[in-house]
Amino acid sequence: MVALLKLVVIGGGILTVIYIALSIYSRRVRRGKLEAEWLVAGRPGDEDAFVEAGLKEYDGSLRRKLILGVYVMPVAVIGTIVYLTNFN
Repeated sequence: MVALLKLVVIGGGILTVIYIALSIYSRRVRRGKLEAEWLVAGRPGDEDAFVEAGLKEYDGSLRRKLILGVYVMPVAVIGTIVYLTNFN
């Protein structure tokens, strides 16, 4: 039971660090694309407003939700391995 608790705490911490890093990276990439899109579109309006509107749209996007797979996939793989090892 102590080993499971260690796995959950340490694994959860590691997955949280990965999730945060991946979220920050993805948001920076999206910001860069929005800035490039603003330049290509002929600089319509204020750049900061254009980028912020695009980032608000990104916050509700599917890509943002898919990053949560960082938590789901390892738990599913470990659960499958435990099941196949013990009950098969």
